[in-house]
Amino acid sequence: MSFWNILGALLVGATIPIAWWFTSEMTTLSFEPVKMEAITFTGPSADTLMLFLNPPGSMIDFSVGLVPGVFIGSFLAALFTSQLALQGFEGGHAMKRYLFGAALMGFGGMLAGGCAVGAGVTGASVFALTAWITLFAIWLSAGVTDRLLDMNAEKSIQPSAVA
Repeated sequence: MSFWNILGALLVGATIPIAWWFTSEMTTLSFEPVKMEAITFTGPSADTLMLFLNPPGSMIDFSVGLVPGVFIGSFLAALFTSQLALQGFEGGHAMKRYLFGAALMGFGGMLAGGCAVGAGVTGASVFALTAWITLFAIWLSAGVTDRLLDMNAEKSIQPSAVA
């Protein structure tokens, strides 16, 4: 890996402890209660959506800027590293599967009150037991799903016996 890839990965990974530190510092400076939190995408996605659906909506703050900031930042990073490319799905079947999975993930994130980043990674950074249970369930579910999809793919590739 190049130096820049390693540096970028370290900086992205450092955002979670930096967010914990920053919100902790804000609790000491503010006269109003400030909740200590790190980074999550489900809540900010809903806040960003509500800003556009119901103007004036919520105030523009870190959580509202996070979602478009990630998209704009990743676009600019791909553009400046000459890795920007238009990509698509493998076909109609794959697109249906990806869209269905995305809808289930969004529903699950909203139902759980957070996403895998907030529930798993951020919670795991403070050794919350529920976060480790969530991560284990995510890993196990992903493994089972991958196994089932691989088995179905193998069955569709094998030629049928002609009698």
